[in-house]
Amino acid sequence: MSEQRRLRKRLAQRFRRVRAATERLMAPLLPDDYRIQSMPTVSPPYWNLGHTSWFFTANLLRPNGRQPAGFDGFDYALNSYYEGLGPRLPRSRRGQVASPSTEAVRAYRRAVDDAVARWIADCPSEHLADLQRIITIGCEHERQHQELFLTEILHIRWSAPPELRRGYLARPDRAAGQPTRNPGGLRAVAFAGGETTLGHHGPTFVDEDCSPSFCWDNELPAHQALVFDFALANRLITNAEWCAFVDDGGYRDPLLWLQNGWDFVRRESITAPLYWHRDGDTWLRFSLYGLGELDPHAPVCHVSFYEADAFCRWYAANHADWTGARLPREVEWEHAARVAGFDRDGANLLDDEHGRNAFDVEPARPDLEQVQQLCGTAWEWTSSHYEPYPGYRAFDGALMEYNGKFMDNQRVLRGGSFATPRSSARVAYRNFWAPETRFQVTGVRLLRE
Repeated sequence: MSEQRRLRKRLAQRFRRVRAATERLMAPLLPDDYRIQSMPTVSPPYWNLGHTSWFFTANLLRPNGRQPAGFDGFDYALNSYYEGLGPRLPRSRRGQVASPSTEAVRAYRRAVDDAVARWIADCPSEHLADLQRIITIGCEHERQHQELFLTEILHIRWSAPPELRRGYLARPDRAAGQPTRNPGGLRAVAFAGGETTLGHHGPTFVDEDCSPSFCWDNELPAHQALVFDFALANRLITNAEWCAFVDDGGYRDPLLWLQNGWDFVRRESITAPLYWHRDGDTWLRFSLYGLGELDPHAPVCHVSFYEADAFCRWYAANHADWTGARLPREVEWEHAARVAGFDRDGANLLDDEHGRNAFDVEPARPDLEQVQQLCGTAWEWTSSHYEPYPGYRAFDGALMEYNGKFMDNQRVLRGGSFATPRSSARVAYRNFWAPETRFQVTGVRLLRE
């Protein structure tokens, strides 16, 4: 088999596997679930199915004259934020329209699948490099939407009246009645400062499927940066530690908060992490498995940057050995992750086959002294604003709108959560969200200078 035929085969296999994984994730849904938009920043599942198909139409099929016919209006309905590709349905209205129907979106998805498969087979040899680039970006884009879907369906199911809330999945038998182990007190792991490299190392696109060498444009270019000596917490903050913050009036003390954060928690009447529910003296938590008793040893998640920042200030004031504690900067986080080891293979991440994933945060191991939970638990807020690296260049063409246009009023998160696809978990990966975001799987790790 020639090298070109092998490349076409790998691209076709990658495309089919990613598309099938999305369908498996949506298999537990009821018909009504597909149309619900529980808040303006959450998209209904039908839209995710359609948008990830539109992405291949707009960036691969239409430029090569292969756009499926008979789907007028789908560009307007399924474009997300690509101003250069035409007008679009406002994000806040995606759950307010009856068309395109879920059945029409599924027909569109099948037509796109067929057209992409034919183009992989028919693409002229001189255009194979561009085909590989767009298929790779499109598949990684869809994997990002798989993570989005899991966090969005959690919010959609939570938005039901309390008596009618139901989980996305049945709780596995292995988790029933099994208490988790206390991870022990928070320990500081020292890291020597000096010159470090920040950003993605190596080639951007390679032939091997799911290669860790792929990266987004916002991870480039790799460049030298300086860090000073610091100590990083060996694990993420737990629910028990967050309960102490709540019980001590952390959400009522304005001296702990940035002004925008204080305005946010007062405006939204926030008194605990998202998905926490108090039943008498007991805290319950809603997860993809439904409502259950809060595990004190599991990492806290679904907290905003503002809550994470306030917690750091509270923890530093109440723990002498963590005086001056704060959130890490992204350069400090990446430096520590490279030194300590970023264990993607052993992490609880989302696989295309979904065979190893627990679909929830897992407690730290009490027997490990080194830094853990860097990957596959919860995204970790950093104090860094989302800004371009020195020498940053956006993707060419319409894809220049993918990342760079959002480098404003966002905070960087690092690591990856249990909902993050394995191929997306990279030590240099830069996730970014607005500082008030809570519906993502976001946690907290402390740093001490």
